[in-house]
Parts: sequence; structure tokens; C-alpha cells
Amino acid sequence: MLTRNCMLLFLWFVFDKGSLSPVRRPGAPLSRSRLGKEHPRSLVGPMRNGASGFQRVKRGWVWNQFFVLEEYMGSDPQYVGKLHTDLDKGESEVKYTLMGEGAGSIFTIDATTGDIHALRSLDREVKPYYTLRAQAVDIDTNRPLEPESEFVIKVQDINDNEPKFLEGPYTASVPEMSPVGTYVMQVTATDADDPTYGNSARVVYSILHGQPYFSVDPKTGIIRTALPNMDREVKEQYQVLIQAKDMGGQLGGLAGTTTINITLSDVNDNPPRFSKSFFHLRVPESSPVGSAVGRIKAHDLDIGKNAEVEYNIVPGDGGNMFDIITNEHNQEGIIILKRPLDYETKKAYTFKVDASNAHLDPRFHSFGAFKDTATVKINVLDVDEPPVFTKPSYEMEVYEDSPVGDIIGAVTGQDLDASNRPVRYSIDWKSDLDSYFDIDPVEGTISTNELLDRESIAQHNITIVATKLNSPVLTSRVAVTVHVLDVNEFPPELGIPYESFVCENAKVGQVIQTFSAKDQDLPQRGHKFSFKPSERDVNNKNFTIRDFGNNTAGIVTLRSDFRRRSQEIYILPVVIQDSGYPVQSSTGILTIRVCGCESDGSLLTCSAEAIFLPVGLSTGALIAILLCIVILLVIVVLYMGLRRQKKKETLMTSKEDIRDNVIHYDDEGGGEEDTHAFDMGTLRNPKVVKENLLKENRDLFRRDVKPEPKTGKKRPPVSQDSADIRDFINQRLKENDVDNSAPPYDSLATYAFEGEGSVAESLSSIESLVVDTDEDYDYLNEWGPRFKTLAGIFGEQSDTQSDTTTTTTENC
Repeated sequence: MLTRNCMLLFLWFVFDKGSLSPVRRPGAPLSRSRLGKEHPRSLVGPMRNGASGFQRVKRGWVWNQFFVLEEYMGSDPQYVGKLHTDLDKGESEVKYTLMGEGAGSIFTIDATTGDIHALRSLDREVKPYYTLRAQAVDIDTNRPLEPESEFVIKVQDINDNEPKFLEGPYTASVPEMSPVGTYVMQVTATDADDPTYGNSARVVYSILHGQPYFSVDPKTGIIRTALPNMDREVKEQYQVLIQAKDMGGQLGGLAGTTTINITLSDVNDNPPRFSKSFFHLRVPESSPVGSAVGRIKAHDLDIGKNAEVEYNIVPGDGGNMFDIITNEHNQEGIIILKRPLDYETKKAYTFKVDASNAHLDPRFHSFGAFKDTATVKINVLDVDEPPVFTKPSYEMEVYEDSPVGDIIGAVTGQDLDASNRPVRYSIDWKSDLDSYFDIDPVEGTISTNELLDRESIAQHNITIVATKLNSPVLTSRVAVTVHVLDVNEFPPELGIPYESFVCENAKVGQVIQTFSAKDQDLPQRGHKFSFKPSERDVNNKNFTIRDFGNNTAGIVTLRSDFRRRSQEIYILPVVIQDSGYPVQSSTGILTIRVCGCESDGSLLTCSAEAIFLPVGLSTGALIAILLCIVILLVIVVLYMGLRRQKKKETLMTSKEDIRDNVIHYDDEGGGEEDTHAFDMGTLRNPKVVKENLLKENRDLFRRDVKPEPKTGKKRPPVSQDSADIRDFINQRLKENDVDNSAPPYDSLATYAFEGEGSVAESLSSIESLVVDTDEDYDYLNEWGPRFKTLAGIFGEQSDTQSDTTTTTTENC
């Protein structure tokens, strides 16, 4: 600022060459400023007397900045400076005016002399400078004598503000055992004084409290450790007092302080330690597996995860009986029972336990092993225990329908205590409500008390209770499963009805059918069946049975060249035997049919026609025999029909004849022809009794034929060629009219005629015996393999057909 002011004075002296008013240097007494003429035009203009060139113009306001001391405490207003213009000749014709920031309220000006004063004390930290405007005017006319000019009044700083820590107090942390010079934190103090003027804002840091543990850098305020191996376990909290002083720390400077709370953070620099080297515990022998036996603890001076302890049982005597885990809340070691204890077997266990840290710091490996070891002895306490069964459960088997009292098994329990008291057994009645079983209270043998039926209950689940003698409270239970075994009661039989066949072209040793068996009994380990031929069929030369050993067997041919014409069906008995106890067997029947097959063995036909074909007969002879049989059957049917028409029909009672009398007789007559034993007239309608007396009169109408009213319709004319038919019908009509044995009710008589005059001609099969001996049946072979059998039957020699036909005709 001083340099700039000097430069302004030098320039004013060079260009203006005017007289200077006294000026005030910073910190010196107030001086005056001088007003000169100020040309508003350009500084460069035409020269006088018409000559061109540069003309120097005077500056009106030379001094544009004033200083005022802050925090002025005097009783009179503080003199700031003086405004003056060359136009002021001291005749009181010029008036000075002041405008801008604080004009009239903070700053005032003497209108005649131009002296400026500060009316009150100023604070640079509130406002460092004020910008004002000054003007010289005519006192009478208020006409401006000089252009308005701007200047600054700057508040000169004094050291009136101490350094302040705006964020204090502070909190910091540094790991314990840190080396000297470890960075902790940095603090900063702020001074409101002007840092560009003097040393009022130059701050120096120092430590007032906290030595010799920490130090502070005087310029930067960085705090570092000053003592090595500071142990958190010795002292964890530190309070450090830091001072910041302005004026570069010189005497008379202002100072401010702050507090820093520094905490040493934990590192794993301490191993766990047992409070004692020997722990003595006691545990009852009845303690269940997994229960806590006791607790031990190793103390660690560290905190957090650095204090986490891991416990391990050192392998050795007794260590395999127990396990140890860590309680995460208090880092105790809980000893857990891993196996059952028995006082009678072993009364004490001794082993060692290691305690170590889970999270190790490699900086402290050189200090040694971070663990500790203690010895643990556990004494087993004797407890009066209930009896113990030799097995956790029992399974027994018994055959159904076994006699009552049969022993099916036994249970055994014993007292393992030193007293070794006797044990008594009983069956829990809730598990055997029907009392199927009984148990010997001393020996523990279980026997049947009722007949068992596997089909009703296949498995019984009972509970056996063992009690120590003289100690009814000490009991133990065991489950017993009794399986009821099936007795082999049913013999095996064929699985399904098998329909077997053998091809005519079958070969020797060929398996033509595979079959199996079934059994109604429940197998214990699966059925096992065996198959063999019947002893009565050992000489069978056609088929035999082959047992495959897997509960199946097959029918095997013993010869070839089977013929349906010779024998179509074969019966083969097979003996099936199971493997149960006692062994059961049965005989099954296998039916084998002889069939025609293809060359590849596929079934073609199993027709029964070959059974009825005599060996050596041709097709023509067989047809002739069948025709003769048909003719004989027709003759028999016609004969029986004629006989049936001649029999006396049963009389029917008219609907109008209602009789209540019942005739009873117990004599035996001569049949239908005996008319003396019973009067048939009693069964006739009373209305026809009188007519019976006139039965010689043939002209009367019959009662058994419904009279037809005469109508004018004519019957259709009869063909001329049907005279024999009319004669036949008339003859039959007369026979029915004169028949005395005709029933009294209406009846229907049908008349059928068949003869040479019929349109259908004769249906007699006698004329069909003529057979064309020259006919060739070889064309049947072309119809496919299914017609080979017919081709073989009808493909006889023609001379054999003729001889056979002649012989058959003579027989008919």
C-alpha cells in the first residue's frame, strides 16, 4: 500500500508541477490533500497559438485514499483528512460537499475548510473501507467548481482479534504402540485481523498440556506422537491443550486455545492368560451327551476382536471324551460332554486346554506364542442309574398259529452301578392291550399268550419295562417288534390259464410255451417255484417240462411231425412245488392244440376240421356223406311233424265257460286213447253238446273254425299250371274237416307244397351227387398260404374220387 501511494505522488509531481498539500503516511499524523483543476476532456489536445501538439492537463484530485484508525477511543472525532481545491482563495467562496457510504452518519466534512472527521469508532472486521464522493461548489450559486470525484477511506487494522479454533474441541484416535512421529490430526486457528498488514494475523501453534506424549508443528498445527510404545492397557485416554498466538508468537500477541481428546486404539499386543493353571470340575455320570460340564476362562487385556479367544483341547488322555466351545459374549470356554460317562468304567479325566487369539498382529510375532495352557481335571460322580438293555431295540419272529406258550425270544437288562441289583421285567400293558404275549419277570423270555394270525396282525410292537429291585422308580424301556411269519398253507398254481399250441412243422426240442406260477402265501424272501412233469406222465413221448430256474418253465417238444388229422389236442400235466415250510405242491393241466403254421412259425389256423376227416377220404366222398346225413335229418323231421299233427290236441275252455267244480281222480288210464276213464266232453263248451249229437250230419259248420262272412270279393284266379296244388290243398282240407279229434277252438292249418311245379324247382340234394371228376383244384394254391389246407384236401387223384363217390352212393 505504501509503495502504491509513493508512485501516485511521483506521477502527480511529474505531470502536474503544482504545489502539494501535506499528505499523511500510514501511521503518521494527518496531512492535507490538494484540489487542482480537472479537465473533463482528453488529456491530449491542441496547443495554444494554433500550433498542434500535446497539452498537459492538471489532475483535479491528487490524493484519492484516506486512512482511519479502527477502534479509535478518543473523546473528539477522529480527524481523517482535508479536501482542498486551487479555486479556493481563502475568501470563503468555495463550499465542500461529501456523499457516499457513511456520509453524514459516520463521516462529516467542514464545508468551508474541507476537513473530514470520523464521528464514531470503526471496526475493520465489520467493514474494511468506505467509498465516498466529494465536490467543490460555489457557495452562493451552488454551481460545481470542480467535477465530482470518488475516493476511499480505508480502516487501518490493529491487532484486536485473537486466533480462534472454530471446530474445537477435537477428538482423535491413534493405535497404541505407534512409533514416534505417528500422525494424529491437524488443527487450524483463524484470526480475523488483516493478514496483509503487519503480523496481526500471523498464528503460531504450541502445546500447553500433553507433553511428552504428543507434539504440534508451530506453523501447520499437525499433532504427532512424541513418545514410543504408548500402551493402551496402561493409559487409554489423553487430553492435549493446544495454543494459537498471533503476532508470530511475540510478546503482546493475542492467543486462543483448544482441547484435543486423543484415544489410543487397541492392537493385539497381549496374549490371553488363564487366571490359574489348574481347573477342577465335577460331572455326574448321568449327564447327557452335549450337556455343559463346566466353564474356564482366559483373560485378554485387549478389547474387541483382539480379545477373541479360541480354546482347544490338547490331544491326550481324556480329551476325546469332551469338547470345548467359546462363548462369544464373555469369551469363556464351555466344556461339552461328547460321549456318555460311566463311573464304573472310569472315575476321572485329565487333559490340557490351550487358549489363543483368533486375530494375530504380525508386528508382535517376535514377542512369542500368543497363547496360554491350563490343565483341567474332571471327576465323574456316581449316580444310581436305571437298568440298561443290551440292545437299543429287539426284533423277534414267530410263525402264525404257534402253540400258546412258545418262547419267541428274550430281552436282557442289567444294573451297571456298583450295587449290581437284580432286574425284573414286565410288558407295558398299553402296548399289548389284547395280551398276546407274556414275559418271564426274572429271565426276560417272551412267549405267546394267544394264537397269532398273520392275516389279522402281521406285526406286534410291544414295550418291555426293566426295573431295579428295591428301586421301582429307576426303570428303563425297550421296544420289541414281533413279526408274525406266514405258514405255507396254499399250494402254488399256474399263473394264468395258458392256451398253448404246437405247429405241425415243429422241431424236436422246441420251446412252444413259457409259463409261471403264483402262490397265495406271503413269501418271506420271495417265492421260489420248481416245475417238473407228472410221475404218471414220465413216458410222454410228445412233450416234456423244462424248469428254467427263475420261477418259469417251458413246454418242450420231444418229437416232430404233429398232425391235426391224427390228434388235435394234447393234455400235459405239470407238478408245481414251492419252497415254503412245509412244502406245498399242486398239479396243473396244460392244454396243447395242434395248429397249422407258416414256415417262420407264425400261427396260421387251428381249425377243428381235421378231427372229422377220416384218413384216405377224398373231398367228393366227404360231401356225399354230408348230403346223406342232411337227407336223413329232413326225413326224420317230416315224419315227426306228421305224427304231431295226428295227435289229439288239448281242449281249451271257452272264455264264456266259467266253472267252479274241481274233478279229482287217482286212477290211471290208458293214455290219450283211453276215453272210458274220463269223459272228454266235460271239457267242451256246453253250447256244442247238442251239436255233438248231430255230428253225423257233415253239413253243419265246425265250431273250431271262425266263420267267414260272405263277401262279393272273388278269389284271385289260380294259375292253370297249379292244378296239382289245388288238389293237394283240397285233400288236406277234407282230412281236417272229417277229423273227429280236432280241438274245439280255432286253429290255423298251413299247407305247403313243393314239387316239380315250384318256381324254385326241386331242392333235393340227391341230384347234387354228380361230381365233375375232371375238375382241378390246384388253383387254390394261388390264393395264398391260408388255402393250402383246402388245396391239400381236394387235391386227390380223380380216379380215387370216382371210386369213393360210387361207394358212397351205394351206401346211401
